[in-house]
Amino acid sequence: MFDSKYEWRTSETDPEKAGRLAQELSVSPLVGSLLAARGINSAEEAAMFLNGGLDALHDPFLLLGMKEAVPRIQKAVETGEHILIYGDYDADGVSSTSLMIHFMRYLGASYDIYIPHRSNEGYGLHNHALDWAHQQGVSLIITVDTGISAVEQIAYANSLGMDVIVTDHHEPPEVLPDAYALINPKQPNCPYPFKGLAGVGVAYKLTQAMLGQPPVEWTEIVAIGTIADLMPLSGENRILVSRGLEQMRSSAFPGIRALMEVGGITMRNVTSINVAFGMAPRINASGRLDHAGSAVALLTTEDEDEALRLSHGLDELNKERQQVVDDIVQEATSQLLAKTDGSRVPDVIVLAGEGWNVGVVGIVASKILERYYRPVIILGIDPDTGMCKGSARSIPGLDIYEALTSCKSLMDHYGGHPSAAGMSLHRDQLDAFEQALNEYAAGVLTESDFIPVAASDGEWRLSDVPLSVIDEMEMLSPFGMANPVPKFIFRGCRLLETRKMGRDSKHLKLVVQQDGVRLEVVAFGKGELAEVLTEGAELDLLGEMSVNEWNGSRRPQLMLQDLKLTQPQVFDLRGSKDPWQEIDRVSQLIGSHFRLGPTQVAAVLEREILDPAKIRLNESTLWVYDKNAGILAYHPNEERSGQDDVTTLFMLNAPETPEQLDAVLFSFPKLSNVFLLHQVHKRERLAVPDRDQFKKLYILLSRIAAEPVQEETALSRLSQQASCSIRMVTKMMDVFEELSFIDRQEGLIRFIPKPPKRDLASSRHFLALGNLAEMEQHLLYASTPQVTSWFISRMQGAS
Repeated sequence: MFDSKYEWRTSETDPEKAGRLAQELSVSPLVGSLLAARGINSAEEAAMFLNGGLDALHDPFLLLGMKEAVPRIQKAVETGEHILIYGDYDADGVSSTSLMIHFMRYLGASYDIYIPHRSNEGYGLHNHALDWAHQQGVSLIITVDTGISAVEQIAYANSLGMDVIVTDHHEPPEVLPDAYALINPKQPNCPYPFKGLAGVGVAYKLTQAMLGQPPVEWTEIVAIGTIADLMPLSGENRILVSRGLEQMRSSAFPGIRALMEVGGITMRNVTSINVAFGMAPRINASGRLDHAGSAVALLTTEDEDEALRLSHGLDELNKERQQVVDDIVQEATSQLLAKTDGSRVPDVIVLAGEGWNVGVVGIVASKILERYYRPVIILGIDPDTGMCKGSARSIPGLDIYEALTSCKSLMDHYGGHPSAAGMSLHRDQLDAFEQALNEYAAGVLTESDFIPVAASDGEWRLSDVPLSVIDEMEMLSPFGMANPVPKFIFRGCRLLETRKMGRDSKHLKLVVQQDGVRLEVVAFGKGELAEVLTEGAELDLLGEMSVNEWNGSRRPQLMLQDLKLTQPQVFDLRGSKDPWQEIDRVSQLIGSHFRLGPTQVAAVLEREILDPAKIRLNESTLWVYDKNAGILAYHPNEERSGQDDVTTLFMLNAPETPEQLDAVLFSFPKLSNVFLLHQVHKRERLAVPDRDQFKKLYILLSRIAAEPVQEETALSRLSQQASCSIRMVTKMMDVFEELSFIDRQEGLIRFIPKPPKRDLASSRHFLALGNLAEMEQHLLYASTPQVTSWFISRMQGAS
């Protein structure tokens, strides 16, 4: 029994509204529920959500500043002024810059572009770039996806005689720059009804204001930037992205076609997911490891050969980026393990390293957060100057911008949002920086904040999602922020088959059944889970429904996100060569895929062989059963906690008696997972003697113990004559003594000629012998199904 990695939360949906939508739209109850959960209240709203076209876009002149910007650009084009497009190095900035290049070409304007280098220059407008623009004869600057905070830089541009039109979508500061025109739906007093545009979306609205109906193929570029920048796929974004994806299926741009080819994306089936995971990372790779200009060149080239060359270049950069990220993640994780040394992971993880590429530290922070579910700050240190540049990623419970503000005196610069931020500081401040952040977090975060949450679209049965309903759900695409791919909970599924698949067996495939309906389940990156999933187990599943198409056949398939094992489990690892290594490996496996809190590990072993160096306790207390001392708690760094929290038991030694086993089981009432790691076949196989065997031994005993005899001598002779082990003879002597058939004193045995008549079954030693034989039979000799069934029944009896 293992709890899910995430806490599953389902948004409240009005069943009456969902049913009404399903009836009015002639869709399944499930799709009606999905629409209701997305805020759709009527058939009219549903029609706009599902089928809204470009004609439903808002009037671009509702954007504050648009009425000033349009005539200024028209004048610049008509009089031949030199225009500078100033962009940003991420995928939104690249898309915005590329869109404006197509726009300038369309207008026949004189233009240049400038995108700062991420590592050498950093984000935003820079005065040296403005000096360069002035030298090139630029008189009008149009910023895209940047500029709303550039108060000093725009003032400097004004002093050089250059007008600046800002198009941006970031949160505006209290003091706005003195630009010729500011176009940002989020600025104060802007009446524009949709505030969620990406930078490229704002740039598109500028082209719409200028042209009325921009070329429809430009929506392809809008779609890339909007999806890549994680903007909500609702309102105008949904319309622009839907049309962009539609256009992309027969793309007019050689660069986009080439990008799909290197990404292995089938043009006719391109989706928002393909863009997010196949195209955006390659575009972003240019700005992270090199310069974003190559990505802009790709999206604006009209030459097929150049497009192929540039796309393959970005693909190689992306592979390099992946390797750089993997290397830093490994270094950062090792650094964290060394810092914690088995103790609790800090509330805020701060890690820094020389030479860590500052272009990817945000990705590294995201990966470390995913593993530990803690706010994470990753910094690259310049070994020459000692300056650190870093990125932060946070969990919902901690506003990382507020946390940074609490220690702003330790940093040279910082900025960001509740969930992500950037900063720079000197390495001499790192220790104080980490301490200050953790002191702040200690007063804000609670234990529940460290449990990751996964949103779902409700609990359903497998019978609710046949192929027809899965196909119907595609009406809700494109999926992304504010319109996620639907995720469903299926409870009480019986596991029928388990197997690993893919290269290095990294992935997992299951077959489950519920109410007679079978379903294939695929879990990428979870191949190792096969070790803790036993056929017949009952599972709760969370995942996304899809269609598996193969050789003309179409079958429903669940893409697994998380799972819960709802019944006790026994894992047969008997005879392991290195049990301690198995404990460490299995503990990490469980911790990677399931939710484990502190004080949840126990072991059965002889205390003399306890070697704490062989096991990473992390946040757990290791509870030990010692045959001489009973239950003991062991942990070098943490205060002892209650036994009631223990859920997982590692049995390194088989108990010597059923009483010892029961002592362990009754000590941990929440015990639900047992890993059998003890050695087998080390003891003589114990079988309970029948009445004839007891009678035979009794007769032999009467002959050799008529006079008192040394017990050691008697046991040896009886063992030989009865063809029975000394261990068994000793236990039979216990029965005879209890029934007053013999007398034991001072190491001597004396036979009693006329004992009282007693039934063997009345002897507690005889009954204990049967229980011991049963226990040893299962723990030492039984097959995996037999020992599993027996142990689970024993656990249930203890609970």
